[in-house]
Amino acid sequence: MDNAVPARIANILMNALKSGVVPRVGLEYITVGRAREIAAILNDIDLVSEGSASFRFIVGKYGSGKSFLLQTIRNYATARGFAVVDADLSPERRFSGTKGQGLATYKELIQNLSTKSKPDGGALPLVLERWLSGIQASIKASTDLDGKAFNREVERQIYAVTCSLEGMVNGFEFAKAVSAYWEGHLNDDQTMKNNVLKWFRGEYATRKEAREDLGINLIITDDTWYDFLKIFAVFLVGAGYRGLLVFIDELVNLYKIPHSITRQNNYEKLLTMFNDVLQGKARYIGFLMGGTPQCIEDKYRGLFSYEALKSRLAEGRYAADGLRDLSAPIIRLEMLSQEELYVLVEKLRDIHSLLHGYNTQLKHQDLVAFLTVEFNRVGAGTHITPREIIRDFIELLNILHQNPSKTPADIMGSDAFVLSAGGLTDEDIHSEFSEFEV
Repeated sequence: MDNAVPARIANILMNALKSGVVPRVGLEYITVGRAREIAAILNDIDLVSEGSASFRFIVGKYGSGKSFLLQTIRNYATARGFAVVDADLSPERRFSGTKGQGLATYKELIQNLSTKSKPDGGALPLVLERWLSGIQASIKASTDLDGKAFNREVERQIYAVTCSLEGMVNGFEFAKAVSAYWEGHLNDDQTMKNNVLKWFRGEYATRKEAREDLGINLIITDDTWYDFLKIFAVFLVGAGYRGLLVFIDELVNLYKIPHSITRQNNYEKLLTMFNDVLQGKARYIGFLMGGTPQCIEDKYRGLFSYEALKSRLAEGRYAADGLRDLSAPIIRLEMLSQEELYVLVEKLRDIHSLLHGYNTQLKHQDLVAFLTVEFNRVGAGTHITPREIIRDFIELLNILHQNPSKTPADIMGSDAFVLSAGGLTDEDIHSEFSEFEV
């Protein structure tokens, strides 16, 4: 391979992909296709960094690559100076609920706060420390103040930042928490700093506890968590980041809510967030949400069952016959082309051989034959997904490596290549797919 994949990354890729899980690292080694979709989302990200906001739904059936695309964008964003938060919805994590499900989603998001220097989550303390260090470094570079005068100047600049937050809904309390963190930093009071982190994470159960510990008469709740995400986005820009991206997957869990009123309440909360972005009420924040076509389009239980959402998300009359508007709120993932899948399995073949230290015996015609078999399975035209093809191919690679006396034809059936290709010989296959030669 042109760029050798580190063994640790190769092992993570193989294990995750074989299990149908999207790896958090190494995606750049196996990404193929999706160029137009990625370009559209990256354009959104550029606008977010300039103070705008964006909201996209990534829609595709199970195994089509939704989570893969979201993770690819997540890695791109952190590498380029954005802070990101992510969460999968579940019965315990929604946008709203009578048992704190909205707050649970917020807690998961903040717990997974990630940056370039801390890509695996838990970056909240780092963000606050970086913000304070940045202010102190700026003052040291521009003045010769020290001692109490230096601290007063730090406090003055902190106050300037917090004042910009106070105009936002619940911004005054957020600003008080930031100031309390500086107080804890200045006095080397770890308890105070931990209490502030606890408050930011939404872990205070009552206002009484927050008031006693921090002097703040407000806590983050099911009703207010989204407001605090918007404040975080502005604060993060002040801390030196380019903006905040929010990744939420498994929207299907809203579709699965059995009670219609609860389901509609969640859709109403989603509508509020969507409207905020479109009306310019949110800044420096982008939302990317993943779901299946059914959870979006089902007129009885999906997002389209909520008329206000349907009117905003439904495609116009001209998005048909393969024509897509990639600036629309919904980006629908189409099946990867056969050419793209060929490049993908070729990459996986090379990574597998590199990981296990052997010279691959799979040639061009073997890869073409494998894909031909996969696409000729009953129902493949409408049901096969990249996840299934990847899983099958890695299984084939494992078996071939563990049984070196076997050939692909032995494993897939001695006549599989010829029969699945409609009677083509190996020479015919090689000629038919010669444009895939690398």
